[in-house]
Amino acid sequence: MFSMRQSTLFTKTRKEAPKDEVAKNAELLIRAGFIHKDFAGVYSFLPLGLRVLNKVVSIIRTEMLGLGASEVSLAAIQDKSIWEETNRWSDEQMDIWFKTKLKNGTEVGLAPTHEEPLTRLMRDHIRSYRDLPRAVFQFQTKFRNETRAKSGIMRGREFLMKDLYSFAVDEKKHQEFYEKVAEAYRRIFNTVGIGQHTYFTRASGGVFSKFSHEFQTVCNSGEDVIYTSENSNFAVNEEILDAIEAFEGANEAKENFKPRKSIEVGNIFSLGTRFSEALGLTFLDDKGKPQPVVMGSYGIGPARVMGTIVELLSDERGIVWPDSVAPFRIHLIEIAGGGEAESVAKKLYEKLSSLGHEVLYDDRDVRPGEKFADSDLIGIPFRVVVSDKTIAAGGIEVKKRTEEKTNIIPEKDLISLLSE
Repeated sequence: MFSMRQSTLFTKTRKEAPKDEVAKNAELLIRAGFIHKDFAGVYSFLPLGLRVLNKVVSIIRTEMLGLGASEVSLAAIQDKSIWEETNRWSDEQMDIWFKTKLKNGTEVGLAPTHEEPLTRLMRDHIRSYRDLPRAVFQFQTKFRNETRAKSGIMRGREFLMKDLYSFAVDEKKHQEFYEKVAEAYRRIFNTVGIGQHTYFTRASGGVFSKFSHEFQTVCNSGEDVIYTSENSNFAVNEEILDAIEAFEGANEAKENFKPRKSIEVGNIFSLGTRFSEALGLTFLDDKGKPQPVVMGSYGIGPARVMGTIVELLSDERGIVWPDSVAPFRIHLIEIAGGGEAESVAKKLYEKLSSLGHEVLYDDRDVRPGEKFADSDLIGIPFRVVVSDKTIAAGGIEVKKRTEEKTNIIPEKDLISLLSE
């Protein structure tokens, strides 16, 4: 747990976002001091933003480790030769590459994804059916030369990705793990506060399989369109709408499904043996015969999840963070008026911090109206105000970010309230 004084925070809120910024998530995050825009599609995370991002990462990591997956960190600089073996090096096959040359003339790329290098790496560690199943994941910076970069931190040219890869002896074992990942993803989106708006969506499998699955969060600012029914949590991506078999399992008429804009917050793919066959990742079965490993790929962008929360849960005053990912749980605001408010606020800050509560203590020498406006913009779940006025009224003022009403309660009741 960590608390801090707002006077030591070098970042400041601002009334305006950059004029070329059109995404609501980026506008609010920039104004609230969570991120800095370097240029289109490239953002730096400031102290408050990094705290939120790290909390999203922690929630995802817990679920990945719960699946029995091992965490690694793979290199971003990519060997051209292995991507040529899978026919994914040319710009005609993948037009999002960032490529450069070493001083000796060797051409290299910055990884947009990691199927190829991890498949090659696993050749050293998978020899027999006894070595399977395996699952490996990482949180790693990806680079994609996007032609569109107008969605703030939801579509960046440089961004953090959680990518998980699975390795199984056959399709049956692969599907068992695939379904476990889907359940883990559902828990992740529930924990970060967007689960009730997020649909498990059938989508195109591209070159890998007939269908894949996406997790799509319904939001008016989304770039995607999915078709949903009021009668189920089943959804279909617009790109496969005309495929009749895409609606198998819906148990209702295709005509009941209506279009809704959405944001893709996660995806899971069955890769089959495409990469294992191309790169020679095989195992000896129980009869001693070599077989290609069956693979899967599963992605979540933590920053994209963070941006989606802002798009979905913000209001006219600013961001509204769920408890699970808020940079701090309590925004303690001191309104010093010459009385005892300053000493009471300072003692309360020390007490809450010692009890393990995450507190941002606004001890700045600025007007009360500015403090309240900044508090709404930053979006911390609980606002606690200490002033000579609240002390005279019997204690401290408490307000939830999601509610309009305020309550004056004795200081001793605050701890039990926060524990509820």
